[in-house]
Amino acid sequence: MALLHAVIIAVGPSAYRYFGAGDLAPLAESGSPLPALITGFLVALFVIWALYAFSGAGLIRKLPLLRTGLVTIGSIYTLRGVMLFPELFSLIAGRNSAPRMAVFSAVSLIIGLSYLVGCRRFFPGLNRLSRAD
Repeated sequence: MALLHAVIIAVGPSAYRYFGAGDLAPLAESGSPLPALITGFLVALFVIWALYAFSGAGLIRKLPLLRTGLVTIGSIYTLRGVMLFPELFSLIAGRNSAPRMAVFSAVSLIIGLSYLVGCRRFFPGLNRLSRAD
């Protein structure tokens, strides 16, 4: 996700439109730094989220609030991914809905569920509130 958003910054207005941020495209066309700043913030956020995934997988040192972070990140991705269902209904009903948006939602759902399944697998006591993070 971080790499995708970095590419969006590099490509510019057409990428903002394609990936659903069409309101930022005119700003990018006019030379405003705002779209790049907003998207750059998202790049940084997704890098942090990836670091939490790597930490949870044991590939890097344990980060602070690891379980809490992984559950939160997984929940955010999953909630974004749940948009898949209304998008599919829109597509089936023939409304103006871009199929790529359903794909984006499906990817978010897969990523989110991967985080959450990983949490359940590596933190078996996750459902016990008394355990420290």
